[in-house]
Amino acid sequence: MDSVRQYIELYRQHRDTINSYSAEPLNRCRDKAFEDLCRIGIPDRMVERYKYSDIPELFKPDYGVNIRRLDVPVDPYKAFKCDVPNLSTSMYFIVNDCFYDKVTSRVNLPEGVTVGSLKQYAETNPDIVGRYYSQLADTSEDGVTAINTMLAQDGLVVHVKRNVKVERTIQVINILRSDVDMMTNRRVLVIMEEGSEAKLLFCDHSADDRNFLTTQVVEAYVGENANLELDCLEETHIRNSRVSNVYVEQLANSTFSHNVITLHNGKTRNMLNLYLKGEGAECFCNGCVIADKEQHVDNNTLIDHQASHCTSHELYKYVLGDKAVGAFAGKILVRQGAQKTVSEETNRNLCATNEARMYTQPMLEIYADDVKCSHGSTVGQLNDAALFYMRQRGITEKEAKMLLEIAFVNEVIDQIQLEPLRDRLHHLVEKRFRGELNKCEGCKLCK
Repeated sequence: MDSVRQYIELYRQHRDTINSYSAEPLNRCRDKAFEDLCRIGIPDRMVERYKYSDIPELFKPDYGVNIRRLDVPVDPYKAFKCDVPNLSTSMYFIVNDCFYDKVTSRVNLPEGVTVGSLKQYAETNPDIVGRYYSQLADTSEDGVTAINTMLAQDGLVVHVKRNVKVERTIQVINILRSDVDMMTNRRVLVIMEEGSEAKLLFCDHSADDRNFLTTQVVEAYVGENANLELDCLEETHIRNSRVSNVYVEQLANSTFSHNVITLHNGKTRNMLNLYLKGEGAECFCNGCVIADKEQHVDNNTLIDHQASHCTSHELYKYVLGDKAVGAFAGKILVRQGAQKTVSEETNRNLCATNEARMYTQPMLEIYADDVKCSHGSTVGQLNDAALFYMRQRGITEKEAKMLLEIAFVNEVIDQIQLEPLRDRLHHLVEKRFRGELNKCEGCKLCK
């Protein structure tokens, strides 16, 4: 309770200020989130889904919180240049937890597509935001979601109307920028109406060598026959802590792809709650983690099959070196009546050193009798026979190990549908294993 007390007092003392710099649809959820946080607190290791991460320790420092929305001196349009050849995107920026609108957008979106500030969209479209905001993200069940809902004042909204197809990828650069240690509470709302299509690329970067704590809550609604791809790339630094909760609802015959790539970080805890609520829905959930030093990456997923004839595919791979710690817990829940479910869950892991640690817990919970479900996990080291074969052909031991590690994670990278991004990630993964700087060329922010 000590870790959460400072945030409880912050809200008690500054509730009116927090509300005054936000919008009514966001404000109406704060008091309930506050009450839930007071009741359940920040989850510790005694909570089953958080047993592999010390969340209270992440919240213990006295971080600054920008509740008065003071301007942050950075021009990301000049400072950040994404070097992904042939990748033509509609680019937007989130600075800390605030949508960056200081420069007029140069993006031409199709009619029926909105990408912008969640606060501003809530002010002009309160009924739409009120219908979706904080409906999937249950503050009574998760203390991190509660504290984010209590403090988030802005964020990103993506709304694609019925039958609109967005050809260009929507790229969102999340930049952490501060002169002091900072806590940011980022909120994302994605609304995909019936028959719509879009690809989203989220890139997390740190602009300063400060201690950052980021809470992020993403709510995505994928309507009937809609198609959404959400790719998330984290390239921050060792002093960054991130706790991200993603909630997704899929209706009939919809498709959702979620790819999470962690290349550089400090401590990361990602949670995915995916609800298949309509017949014929299909999802693809993939994760790739490369960690060394004392980095910590914990991915926790729930795929909830609530309707019949749904399909889920899940593949997570980790390569851990030095004293890095990895964790994966994935639960497939097939509810009564969800007949003809097809689900496969795979977690494969390499520990490159004796000091690296991996915790894995794949789970199936099935209440229907006509299903095809499988799950499995492995934790091991590189294949000695393969290493010997490569050494016999003149490849050094170090190079051979690196090539095998690259081949191991490429199975996940290959799941990404966007070809230019897929090719660029293959390049970044190789640079990561070679110990080279992994920043995008031309970026003045990443250290």
